[in-house]
Amino acid sequence: MRFKRFGASLLVAGLALLGAAAPAMAHSELKSSDPARGASLATPPTQVKLTFSGPVTLADNPIQITGPENASWTVGRAEVAGTVVTAPVQAVGPAGEYTLRYKVTFDDSHAASGSVKFNLSAPVAAPSSQSQPSSQAQAPASSATPAPQADETAPEDLVPSWVWIVLAVAVVVAGLVVALRFTRRKD
Repeated sequence: MRFKRFGASLLVAGLALLGAAAPAMAHSELKSSDPARGASLATPPTQVKLTFSGPVTLADNPIQITGPENASWTVGRAEVAGTVVTAPVQAVGPAGEYTLRYKVTFDDSHAASGSVKFNLSAPVAAPSSQSQPSSQAQAPASSATPAPQADETAPEDLVPSWVWIVLAVAVVVAGLVVALRFTRRKD
């Protein structure tokens, strides 16, 4: 009789654990981007667009784009319309791989950051200004530094929620097996 109660208690605890973990799977995420992940562009975009699976608010400096040779694009003021974030951009730099980094907060207070890599097949010269000598116009592009990467957490680098759920179920099953062995030895 004690075994049945103990087994039922473990079963209820396991189901409660699974029920509590289900909301963790409901976190919003990046659904699509323009430019798309892995895209190869002949000309740079004039705006970037990020579409999320749920409404978001923006963090400070929410979008940064960096590339080869310390190229850093100028990103204008980002706007949010429900689940879509858009921002005007001014490209500068050589051909190669560029990384768009984003930081947002979802309605459930879950802060997220990630990145989207894409390629630019042709270099983009810095915009020329007739009022500045060419050496001054080149200075911002050559002194630009890429965004710090220490705090970047790309969605691909995070452990998915389902892994934690499977791990929790395995712990509950292991506890049940140990409990069964101890109760059988006492009988």
